[in-house]
Amino acid sequence: MTLSIVTVCYNAASTIADAVQSVLDQTLPEGWKLEYIVVDGASTDGTLEALSALDAKALQIISEADRGLYDAMNKGIGASSGDVIGILNADDMHAHPHVLAHVIRAFEQSGADGVYGDLNYVDAEDPSKVVRRWTAGRYQPGAFRKGWMPPHPTLFLKRSCYERMGLFNLSLRSAADYELMLRMIHRHHISLEYLPETLVHMRVGGTSNASLQNRLRAHREDWEAWRLNGFTPSPFTMLAKPLRKLPQFLTRR
Repeated sequence: MTLSIVTVCYNAASTIADAVQSVLDQTLPEGWKLEYIVVDGASTDGTLEALSALDAKALQIISEADRGLYDAMNKGIGASSGDVIGILNADDMHAHPHVLAHVIRAFEQSGADGVYGDLNYVDAEDPSKVVRRWTAGRYQPGAFRKGWMPPHPTLFLKRSCYERMGLFNLSLRSAADYELMLRMIHRHHISLEYLPETLVHMRVGGTSNASLQNRLRAHREDWEAWRLNGFTPSPFTMLAKPLRKLPQFLTRR
């Protein structure tokens, strides 16, 4: 059995080594192997040089121009061969060396289509400093209408999910991950297993929150994600989604 990890990057020389090394350090159960694909959007800042300093034998590197983040993710998924696929962003890290082993165990014990867990936001300059914690909690049917969603960087899916329900929708610039999860979980009711532990450390920042303009665009795209799936969300749903972030700021330790 194979678990594929896809990391997409563009001009990520300052963070890519941490992300990749956190994957290379993973332990896997007997009978499983790791396939690691890095999709680089033709970086010009030394990203490829940073990658070459790592264990290149363990990496499959694709470096060419693309149409953005989600196009690169689709490209990586298409190039993968794993039974289970996870996506780790270039400025994120697996929280400890046994993340993938725990994820695999959760798949084996539950038989679920997807496994997800919790996420820590960490300081961009000092990743050992936790800024806030996202405790996802167990999924309940209908939870998307109450503003719930799992942390996408912690979500691992069986290949069959992508084959049956499609890849990321490139018409969305910042909410394609939300739309994909809405489509698979809320619309098509894939089975999920919650792993109650921190799986990923994410550096603070991100395109959708970089400015008020980006935040408003992301809000519009959230509405579009529902429309694309044949649903109309209530104003409460769109209000509850950002409000659910408030407890994250209260659980720093």
